[in-house]
Amino acid sequence: MADKDELGRAGEDRAAQYLTHLGYTVLARNWRCRAGEIDLVVADARDVVVVEVKTRRGVDFGHPFEAIDARKRVRLWRLAVAWAAEHRDVVQGRRLRIDAIGLTGPHPADARLEHLVDVEVP
Repeated sequence: MADKDELGRAGEDRAAQYLTHLGYTVLARNWRCRAGEIDLVVADARDVVVVEVKTRRGVDFGHPFEAIDARKRVRLWRLAVAWAAEHRDVVQGRRLRIDAIGLTGPHPADARLEHLVDVEVP
């Protein structure tokens, strides 16, 4: 596995732990369809949340959230709708939203974690 893939996987692990600590249940990791991949899908009693996780060792190439541009947000929404269509029973009665988690630091286990709730889709 490439170094960047290991970094990404470690970041997703940290994000999943963080969200579980907040009371969410992890429903899916690295869910794929023709349109792309969702890093995490989590839920609580009120919401089903598609989570995009971006992990960076530093900000030399920009903040992790800068990688989630308008085009990416539209794609995430399409992926969220595709996931929801396959899991109607899970989504029923809950709000569907997109969050982003950015991790910045040399090691994901103790990197700075930022959580954007309900990312705006253009």
